[in-house]
Amino acid sequence: MTAVFLAPGAGGGPDHPTLVLLERELDVPVRRYDFEYHRAGRRAAPRADRVVPEFEAAVEGYAAELGIDTGDIVVGGRSYGGRVASMAVAGGLDAAGLLLLSYPLHPPSRPDALRTGHFPDIGVPTLFISGDRDEFGSPAEFDGAVPLLGGPAEIVWLEGGRHNPSNRAQKARIVDATRQFLGRINDRHRG
Repeated sequence: MTAVFLAPGAGGGPDHPTLVLLERELDVPVRRYDFEYHRAGRRAAPRADRVVPEFEAAVEGYAAELGIDTGDIVVGGRSYGGRVASMAVAGGLDAAGLLLLSYPLHPPSRPDALRTGHFPDIGVPTLFISGDRDEFGSPAEFDGAVPLLGGPAEIVWLEGGRHNPSNRAQKARIVDATRQFLGRINDRHRG
């Protein structure tokens, strides 16, 4: 069995429509996490590296609740949450894979400030799902960044999508791509 643990973007919480959609549509346990700063009512997110320990502890707690290892959990999230998840995995968190929704490859209008320094330390299967018009990373920029990962990776593009999926077709594509990814992860675990 593979479970999923998802964290939200910097300005949102666990009730983001994409996270709720995945919890509702996937046939595996899904935990939507809420960072402590958000629960405390603070609007500004801390630097991503500062919440990695919190994220790791939450994943470990989720694994204990389910009676499985963290290596049986696909971790990830939307934007900032996915970045935190990727940093945790790069730092040694055992996970079955990474699901990165609208990964913030760089801040908007700052393509020189790539957030890829930890990519070579990611050895698990990784799925990026992003809009092809996302101001946090274009298809061409991802084409240059994804090969830096230390493990297998794929990108699914949401046609006409920006940083936040906005229509039924994009949302259906997210669910379908995630189901297929989890199927491949489960096949790897069985094999």
